[in-house]
Amino acid sequence: MSQRLSYASAGVDIDQTDAAKREMAKSMETTDPRILNRIGAFATLIDASFPRIAHPVLVHKSEEPGSKQKLAFAHGRHRSVCYDMVNHLIDDIIVMGAEPVSIQDVIVCGTLDGTIASDLVDAMADACRQQDCTLTGGETSVQPGVVPDGLYVLTASVIGVVDKDKIIDGGTIKTGDQVIVLASNGLHTNGYTLVRALLEQKPDLLAQDVAGESFLESVLKPHTCYFQPLRGLFADPALHGMAHITGGGLQDNLNRVLPDHLNAQLDLSSLQIPPVFRKLRTAGELDDQDMMRTFNMGAGMALVVAPEAVEKTLAHLADKNCHAYRMGEIVAGEKKVEFSGALAW
Repeated sequence: MSQRLSYASAGVDIDQTDAAKREMAKSMETTDPRILNRIGAFATLIDASFPRIAHPVLVHKSEEPGSKQKLAFAHGRHRSVCYDMVNHLIDDIIVMGAEPVSIQDVIVCGTLDGTIASDLVDAMADACRQQDCTLTGGETSVQPGVVPDGLYVLTASVIGVVDKDKIIDGGTIKTGDQVIVLASNGLHTNGYTLVRALLEQKPDLLAQDVAGESFLESVLKPHTCYFQPLRGLFADPALHGMAHITGGGLQDNLNRVLPDHLNAQLDLSSLQIPPVFRKLRTAGELDDQDMMRTFNMGAGMALVVAPEAVEKTLAHLADKNCHAYRMGEIVAGEKKVEFSGALAW
């Protein structure tokens, strides 16, 4: 006689899932007046009245932390990867001058560990609060037989807002503008498939020293969020363009905001490379050109500013504890990023 089935015996315990969601709700409590309903509603209501903005434009983006999450979960760093996801999301919309309002997450797993799930939501909610926005909900989906037990797959989306007349899209970039690089703290969220392949070949690399910390600590530093140091510059007409440097590096991201008739000419010798990239290069015998396409190489964000605004922009960022420096300029061309000089290893 076949065994009588239930949803719980098939792998999904609704009572257990509901208990975990109640714990998550505690982390997501907010006093943000823009959020009009409580956690647990079928969807989130956001007040679309923005008194400071004459013509509000909503900015929407989805993101996930890539294969970095596999490395993070394998070493018990599930909270840190939540900051990666939130910070990466916000960096993607602030390059248009937008301020984040609401983030919603999706957690997909084979079996639900209530403690881990609550930790994930708590970390995402905290990451949102640090950037003055709110984790308003999302989806926790238990899919036994689809996702292996012990594996959690994360993704999230953000809604931001910007005044239509203050959108920063690169349209005002012109010849002679200067390119300023904002330093990254390491890999951020790109290149981890290569890192994991290298670790499979050389597992002892995990414990090796990188500037006073382990390689593992160095590669799992959460993605830097640049919203707080940059938000004071959004209204400055001298800020003509911004690019978040992710997969593809400087050459495949800065060109996304260049007008068709202009190039960015960057001096590679001025790029300040964090020690973790030197360790990767040596351990994996990696090619410089491939590294420039795979990693940010120390450049987390690029700004294009009018030449007369370089010093005040750098001073503003320094005052916000954001390390930045000039790396190049805008010249006539065809929407490409050109390099001169060589990386200063």
